[in-house]
Amino acid sequence: MADSANTVDAKAFTSFAAFYPFYLSEHSNRTCRRLHFVGSSLGLVCLALAIVLRQPWWVALGLLLGYAFAWIGHFGFEHNKPASFQRPLYSFMGDWKMYAQMCSGRIPL
Repeated sequence: MADSANTVDAKAFTSFAAFYPFYLSEHSNRTCRRLHFVGSSLGLVCLALAIVLRQPWWVALGLLLGYAFAWIGHFGFEHNKPASFQRPLYSFMGDWKMYAQMCSGRIPL
């Protein structure tokens, strides 16, 4: 897949509803989506550990793991730049919406 950052400016979206179809188009590769799923799942585990163990450094580890898996998916399999580089909040929201849709079966893993 070509680098979509050259054809679509993620900063141009004025709402998350408009951004999300673009976000999904940037995750058409199944391996990339699976890596996002693993990273997000590890992030949730780290968040739970931070709460249970009362050690906030687990949150930092969760963010690191989540983004590391996602970026490996983009650079190694999707061959595009993560939308988080241009729209970090919308991208973060998209990660969790896509995660929920993968959990519910609406988006294949």
